[in-house]
Amino acid sequence: MNKIISPIKHIPNFITSLNLLSGSLSVFLSFEGFPILAAYLVFLAAIFDFLDGFLARALKAYSEMGKELDSLADLISFGLAPAVIMFNILKATFFISTDISDLDPLPQTSTLLFLSVPLLIPVFSGLRLAKFNVDTRQTSSFLGLPTPANAIFWASFPIIMLKHPMFLNTFVGNYENIPYLISLGIILFSFLLVSELPMFALKFKNFSVKNNLIQFSFIIISAILLIIVGFKSVPIIIILYIVISLLLWIINKFKK
Repeated sequence: MNKIISPIKHIPNFITSLNLLSGSLSVFLSFEGFPILAAYLVFLAAIFDFLDGFLARALKAYSEMGKELDSLADLISFGLAPAVIMFNILKATFFISTDISDLDPLPQTSTLLFLSVPLLIPVFSGLRLAKFNVDTRQTSSFLGLPTPANAIFWASFPIIMLKHPMFLNTFVGNYENIPYLISLGIILFSFLLVSELPMFALKFKNFSVKNNLIQFSFIIISAILLIIVGFKSVPIIIILYIVISLLLWIINKFKK
């Protein structure tokens, strides 16, 4: 007789499906010219991604199907969606002040190279997700930058560029620098996705401060930054996450 599976066990997969839906909508909205809404949907997908894992642990509803569905959803929401957002930002920086009659039927080679750089995001995100699925060392922490963190970093750009342009100018300077900085950043973050750099996870086996000091400290610092600086602090928080993980790795190296 077939075993009847409780509907409760399907809740994590339902939440994962909402993650996939959010990422797919983000891609559509990016192409339709709504970058801020597209960016917010990547953030919403990240919330669903956290919830499906949390509920799977809480309900003990682990399954191979859920694991595969999660990876497929993440590839869209945290691979393709941020890539399309960054593609449109790079395209805008090249063509925003150009008269349509002055555009060549075929873009220059340098322009094509810059516009192809965001393709690294879904490619390396796919490699990261495949590596995570077969790597038994990543049960309580990560090796390499998690795809949601990478996606959140890039999805914050259209919001900051359109709502807080002066803040961006402080760090970027001339808008002509944007394609170079974005391309360099994407290449660097793509390397981090598949690197062996240990990175702490926001997973709590218990609520002991002693056992989760790094996680609690990071959450508190992030909350303070969000309250003081606002949404502009999102890329800073992601960079802080990488720096803390790097420092912990160096400290552990010296201890050995």
